[in-house]
Order: sequence, then structure tokens, then C-alpha cells
Amino acid sequence: MTDDDKKARGPAGPVRLAAGALAGLVSGFAAIAVAELVSTAVRPQAGPVVAVGGAAIDRTPAAVKDWAVRNFGTGDKFVLQLGILAVLAFFAVALGIAVLRFRRAGAAGVLVFGAVGAAAAATRPDTRGFTDTLPSLVGAGVGAVLLYVLAGRLERRRPATAATPTTAATAGEPAGDWDRRGFIAVASAAALASTGAGVLGRSLSGSSGRGAVASRDRLVLPAPASPAPAPAGPPGVGPGIPGAVPFLTPNGSFYRVDTALVVPKVDATTWRLRVHGRGVTRPLTLSFDDLLGRELIERDITLTCVSNEVGGPYVGNARWIGVRLADLLTECGVKPPSRGGPADQLVARSVDGMTIGSPVEDVMDGRDALLALGMNGEPLPFDHGFPVRMVVPGLYGFVSACKWIQDIELTTFDAYDPYWVRRGWARRAPVKTGSRIDTPKPFARPEAGTVMVAGVAWAQHRGVDRVEIRVDDGPWQEARLAAEDTRDTWRQWSFPWQATRGGHSLTVRATDRTGAVQTERRARTIPDGASGWHSVVVTVD
Repeated sequence: MTDDDKKARGPAGPVRLAAGALAGLVSGFAAIAVAELVSTAVRPQAGPVVAVGGAAIDRTPAAVKDWAVRNFGTGDKFVLQLGILAVLAFFAVALGIAVLRFRRAGAAGVLVFGAVGAAAAATRPDTRGFTDTLPSLVGAGVGAVLLYVLAGRLERRRPATAATPTTAATAGEPAGDWDRRGFIAVASAAALASTGAGVLGRSLSGSSGRGAVASRDRLVLPAPASPAPAPAGPPGVGPGIPGAVPFLTPNGSFYRVDTALVVPKVDATTWRLRVHGRGVTRPLTLSFDDLLGRELIERDITLTCVSNEVGGPYVGNARWIGVRLADLLTECGVKPPSRGGPADQLVARSVDGMTIGSPVEDVMDGRDALLALGMNGEPLPFDHGFPVRMVVPGLYGFVSACKWIQDIELTTFDAYDPYWVRRGWARRAPVKTGSRIDTPKPFARPEAGTVMVAGVAWAQHRGVDRVEIRVDDGPWQEARLAAEDTRDTWRQWSFPWQATRGGHSLTVRATDRTGAVQTERRARTIPDGASGWHSVVVTVD
């Protein structure tokens, strides 16, 4: 490098440093925008932010993911994507500053990040091979070229000589200064083009799911051959107390916990379900219309997420309509282990590569395990698995509730570990007996007198027989139970508390139909669900 080259590339003043940082951000923005645009021609899940985010989720320790769900709820995916963009922005700024002295190396750094995104896309469970790497590679290529060009505008002009005056000098700019006008022009044009690419990508991404949306909009669920007991549960099912949750959880309020950064939108007209594996003497491939033509049943079933802390919100009750899974398996020749079947695990696979393992014995023991097509009187929402998902009462969702299902394989627990088991969660996870106080809320300030305490209790597939309340360290007192719908749903309960002034602690526990009392012992959610009594502290005025 000549003396003039050294003068052209450093050292940098604050304005030039800021311009370098801006060059990095503009180039990074262009890389992401172009990559997302290319992903619309491949598939949304191949975009670098989604691919890297998915890879991050796959490699996140169970305890960290559980912490994220506990603290961010259903917004955990949004927080993760924001975090990825923040990290990319930081490194983009660093590369932009680096090109002030190392033009080629800084631009090459963008290609390194493209390679990381491509590797993440290529190693996802649902990868489609080389095509999934294209968005990251093309986007990184555009970003690297742009950063190289912008870096050229940031280089200082060589001092003019008498024989060869520089363009900058003749233009009235100081000799040895960098090309401010050219930099601003290129950066502005790149930012506008990147914004256009991003908007176009969003538009095309939305249009790519129109077939799926149209197939759901056209769907009219037939009347079930076996309907649920009543429009909203049996008479007297709800306590009718302000602050108590409704018996059926509305679709928009039903919890969502999964690993999908982009909700799959599957066209029901092209969807297929394959049933195969050990003990399957008659393999089947079914279309959505095939399922619609079968006998449908409607059941109220409470689902619980294994990430639900004591007193947490990740439990909900909905009215599901679908096909009995046990009937379908029987038609395929499957027998449970208790009847000599060779498979003890059913592995359900989602279109996004998720694998969920369920005990075959539980699925075929007579409970209403469903391939669900509808939820609360309408086709499944996309967030909850349209066109088809599994619903198995009595098991936590991570071992039963496969959304966007497309494949069922019969195998054994010894032969295969599904997604969550490989990350330290239990192979078999029946729902633990639980209860929750919904009103009064923690730190509420009710008036002295009669205060209605209310909530829900659940012990899916066993049923709830008793709920008790304790005030401070006093005796346990029995609460009033609302009527039971089925043993697969939660039960609402209420208790008229004669509240006296001062601070008080309210604690709840439930007893299931086997006579087992909900344990006081606190356990974390990992590996098979939280346990302990839920308490709230209030101050009575």
C-alpha cells in the first residue's frame, strides 16, 4: 500500500466514522431486504432471520426457552427476531467502520454472515436443500457489493498535483476529502431500493398464502355425528363471577406456544396426511376431503402446555371437532402394546419439521384423541394448526398436540427421540392435577365483606372432584364446583370469602377423581410439568 493509499483509508474523523457505520447499516438492510424478497420465490421459512431464529431455538437450552416463554409469553418469537436484527445491526455497523481501512475484508464480512444464514437454512428439520440457502446467499452478495461501493465513496481523495488536479479540487471540495455527495447519493438510492424490495417481498409473501386462506374461507364444517353436550357446556358450568374466565376459551385468547417463527399457511386442497410405520399393515395417505368424509365428533377438551407455571395462563378449554385418531389407526392395522402391537410411540410430524411423540397406548385407550379440523365452531385458525392438528386429552401439548400435522409414523420410544425429548424433556408426560385463582388478582384491594374467589381446576382424563381454599394459615375449606362437562375439561369453582381488613394470602388446591390431592411440592416445568399450590396475596380495605 502506498503512502497515498494509507492517507486515503485512515485515520477517520467522527463524521467519516459515522458515515462508515451508516454504510454498514444500509448494506445490512439491503442484504436482509433482498434475502426476504428472494425467500418469497423459495418459501418464507428460508429467509435468513427466520432460518437463523429457528436454528437458535433448536439450539437453545430447555431452561432458557422455558424462561423466554415465562417472561415473554406468545411474544417470545417476536423478541427473538428483534434480538437477531439487533445483533445484525451491531455487526453491520462494525463492518461499516472496518471498511474505512480494510475495504475488501469488510465487504467479505457480509458474505460470512450470508454463509451463516445459508447454513442455518440448510440444517433446519424441514429444509429443502440448496434452494433454501439462496435467500441468504443472494442477499449477502448484494450487501457485500453495496458495502464495497460505499466504501469507495468513503476513501479520501489523493492530494492534487499541479500536473493532474483532482475532480474534487476542481469541484471546489478540499483536496484529500472523501466523496460526501457521491456517498449520500448511493446510500439514499440503496435505502430506497431496499425499502421497495422489502415492501414487495412482504406483498408477495402475503400473496403466497392466499390459496391457504381461500381454502379455509371456503370450508364449511359438517355437523358432527357425535356433538358436544350443549352449546357452551352443561347447565351451570360457569360460576358467572366477574373476573372468572369463561368455560370455553375464545380462539383469539387461546394460548399459543410453539417454535414456528413464521406460521405455516397450508392449502387444505393440497394437504395430505401419511400414516405408516411399525405395525401398520395398511398404510394410508389421506386428503383433507377424506377426513371431512369420515365420521366427525365434537368434544370439549382442555389443553395444557408443559411450560405453564403454577397459576400460569398456558391452559385453555375449547370445543374441537375432528376424527377419532384411534379409529384411523385401527383401520391401518395398528394395535396398542397391550394388545401385542410392536409400536409404543406415535411420532407426528408437522410441515415445519416439528416432531411430537405420543404413547400409542394412551392414544388408543378409548379417550377422545382427535385429528382436529375445527375449533370453537370454526375451521382451525392458522395459529392453531389449520388444516389439521392433533388433540389428545390428558397429555401435555409437547407430547400430543402436533399442529400443521402431515405425517404419522408408528415406532418405539427406544428407536426415536422426538424434538423435545432430545432437549431434555420427558418422553411421557400426563397432565398433572392443577388449579388456579383467577379472581381476585394478586395485590388486589377488595372491600371488606363477602369477596367471591373463583378460578379453574384441571386433571384432564381423570376429572376434578374437589377444590379447596385456604385463607392465610387457616383450615382448608371446600369451594363450590360448577357442573362438570366431561373429565377431559377443566372445572370452574367459586368460594364466598368473608374478608376482613388487612393483608391476606389465598391458596387453592384440587383433588382429582382418583383421590389424589394436588401436591404442594414445587417443581419446575422441566422435564414434565410444574407442580405446587397457587397463591395470591391481597389487601382488604
